[in-house]
Amino acid sequence: MSDTITIALPKGRLAEDTIELFLKKGILKNNCIDFNSRKLVFNDDEEQFRFLLVRNMDVPTYVEYGACDLGVVGKDIICETKADVYEFLDLGFGFCRMCVAAADPNFKYRHDIKVATKFVNIAKDFFIKKGFFVETIKLYGSIEIAPILGLSDVIVDLVSTGETLKKNGLHIIENIMDSTARLIGNKNLVRTKYFKIKSILEMLRG
Repeated sequence: MSDTITIALPKGRLAEDTIELFLKKGILKNNCIDFNSRKLVFNDDEEQFRFLLVRNMDVPTYVEYGACDLGVVGKDIICETKADVYEFLDLGFGFCRMCVAAADPNFKYRHDIKVATKFVNIAKDFFIKKGFFVETIKLYGSIEIAPILGLSDVIVDLVSTGETLKKNGLHIIENIMDSTARLIGNKNLVRTKYFKIKSILEMLRG
């Protein structure tokens, strides 16, 4: 397994899109992952790949600390975790936006507003650059109801179509960043793996 490339994939659509891309580009000949299985580790012995299915927020950690050589994760997660990894390539799928949203479409920023989000670092960095010191409230789900219940003034969250915001009476105030899936890598790759990964990158770019 010494020359096997271990890749961390986030459970869900990004993992499926990654495998589809690898098959299309000829990096893989067969799909070794059963996405309906409860297994978390899948081996492709012929092509010498091992895939791990993990939580998206954990992908950069597995890569940074060398448990995985490569990983696929959204740009938003890279920024939030501030992981010390190589960001090799924008894979061009998994598009979404990180936005500030509020119940009042004309909401104006001020000091000491309360921001509900699971992206605490991104939210703090965004408001600090604008000169506002805010209180962040970390939530892990159903962020949209925070302003409705008076828990926060605004939310910072990922937006795809915007339908969930509309159904909960929220409006996008500002776009913080766009996010797509990125291929990331460990900074201490062994020489044998480096050449294989270089070949993978060339095939993806081609």
